Amino acid sequence: MFSKTILPVMNPSIPSAGMLCAALVLAVAGLSACGNKASETKPGQALVSVNGAEITVLQLNEELQRAGIGPSQQEAASKQLLQALIDRQLLQGEAAREKLERDPKVMQSIERAKALIVAQEYLRKRIGNLPRPTAAEVEDYFNKNPQFFSQRKQFNMHQLVIATTDMTPALKAAADAAKSLEEVAAWMDAQKIRFARTQLARSTADLSPEMSAQLLRMPKGQLFIVKENERTLLISIAEIREAPVPLEVASQQIEQFLVNKRNKESAAAELARLRASAKIEYLNKSMAMDAKPAAAAAVVPASGLGAPAAATDAAAKAALERGVAGLK
Repeated sequence: MFSKTILPVMNPSIPSAGMLCAALVLAVAGLSACGNKASETKPGQALVSVNGAEITVLQLNEELQRAGIGPSQQEAASKQLLQALIDRQLLQGEAAREKLERDPKVMQSIERAKALIVAQEYLRKRIGNLPRPTAAEVEDYFNKNPQFFSQRKQFNMHQLVIATTDMTPALKAAADAAKSLEEVAAWMDAQKIRFARTQLARSTADLSPEMSAQLLRMPKGQLFIVKENERTLLISIAEIREAPVPLEVASQQIEQFLVNKRNKESAAAELARLRASAKIEYLNKSMAMDAKPAAAAAVVPASGLGAPAAATDAAAKAALERGVAGLK
């Protein structure tokens, strides 16, 4: 009764075009300022001089805005951030003395940061004033996606975590013949194979519809294997229970999800417009993409894994998806 899937993990160091576009949009979202002020002093006034280089209120305000410091914590945070600015200035001064700004790698990093900031600011201006979803739009999404809310179900699972090197043919055979995860654990104890026990909880709001459907079809105690780099997970479903969420609880998450979706779609549309009007010539023909342009990849579907949900362990969720994907 043991269904098994051992799949390789994709290389996370090579981002897709869609990931790059999504990252750009997320970076734009983080540019909003809270408007805090370090003091009533004029923005350009210096707060401290470090070896002759001044640190101003304007610089400190920028740090406060990026940190999102609230008014009640402003005074203490201002002093701490000013010390961080002093440390940064000391390091910058030493780097200048060693002429590190002329290092090719440093120059390339500076140019990259500059280009990213300018691109982010352009997108912020283009999509920064989109209207927020109405209450009717939020309720409509709630009603059209019952699997995420009114009919949400939670999967409680047990895991045995072992080193991938211990996933031998003998262990696979024992797992195939086992009727429960406890039988596998007992076999590994007898063979002196080290393992750790963990628990995992995921809901239909956390997982894609396809993955949720596969898990819902599994009987209690169903076992499957997930290979995750240097570790391997042996997982069984312990319980599937009802976990509905009412509209009043989910509305804020839905609204934020719709905002993010709208921003991504607007950014994708703008990139598509720019690509359509640009002259893009691949000097190295082998680097041309056969698939859709990067802008199209950033659009988020109205349902699926993009549904609003509580923060989850991304690595465990990705591992679970890979493992369940191949089950018959």
